[in-house]
Amino acid sequence: MEIEFYSLIMYCIPALLTGAVAYLFFKEYTNNENKRRHYILHKSLQKEVLPVKLQAYERLTLVLERMAPNNLLIRIQPISQRKEDYEQLLIQTIEQEFEHNLAQQIYLSEECWNVILTAKNTTIQFIRNCDISNNSSTADKFRELVLTKSMDTPSPSNVALAYLKNEVSLLLTY
Repeated sequence: MEIEFYSLIMYCIPALLTGAVAYLFFKEYTNNENKRRHYILHKSLQKEVLPVKLQAYERLTLVLERMAPNNLLIRIQPISQRKEDYEQLLIQTIEQEFEHNLAQQIYLSEECWNVILTAKNTTIQFIRNCDISNNSSTADKFRELVLTKSMDTPSPSNVALAYLKNEVSLLLTY
């Protein structure tokens, strides 16, 4: 009886080892197949999503260019002689431009979106500070003041634009 038990164990050990090796091999094979399918799916999705992402970057580049103080002052003429009206018009134009492209944030990294948001807020603050720092009496004088000050300091839009360009170059590298 004892000999039969040992012979049974001796027959079972190779069968168990073979089963364990087969199980490990099958598990590794299925993991690799899942990774391969995921990679292929990701690659095909990239081909469809990349043009949409690039379009979002293009639109936000246009937003940044349009809200740069120099470009904004050239594009937006005063509607009255009151500097307060002109200041409000400039800020409202920036806000509208930004809100119109708000949905583009889903295609950007959070850091990039925060840089763009900061550029918008800094530009608005710059316009408000120009009014506080100098008592210009008319919209035209205020416009000249903003233009003069914007030439002295780098535009927040330029900083955001550089960040945006860097992110696009990283996106195209992969």
